[in-house]
Amino acid sequence: MSAEDLLFPFAVPIQSMPIYDYSCRACGHGFEKLIRGTTIPSCPACNSQDLERKFSLPAVRSEASHDLAMRAAKRRDGKQAAEAAYTQREYEKNHDSD
Repeated sequence: MSAEDLLFPFAVPIQSMPIYDYSCRACGHGFEKLIRGTTIPSCPACNSQDLERKFSLPAVRSEASHDLAMRAAKRRDGKQAAEAAYTQREYEKNHDSD
């Protein structure tokens, strides 16, 4: 068992992608860009390469944050299911062919 496993036993492993936030000095447009190898990014708005790479924080995932996200998704899904059932009942009530 590694030292990282001992320090962070509930951490969910994630792969980091080289996505950077940029601000164009020429036109002020802000954007994200996936950078691979020696690619030099350019602004999608004006094609300028006069860019400022902005400080961005890494995403942190843990068992606790995963559980919170799953609970929020279940609440959202429950509300959507209740709304769909209500809509279906209303439709059937108003379109009943007697």
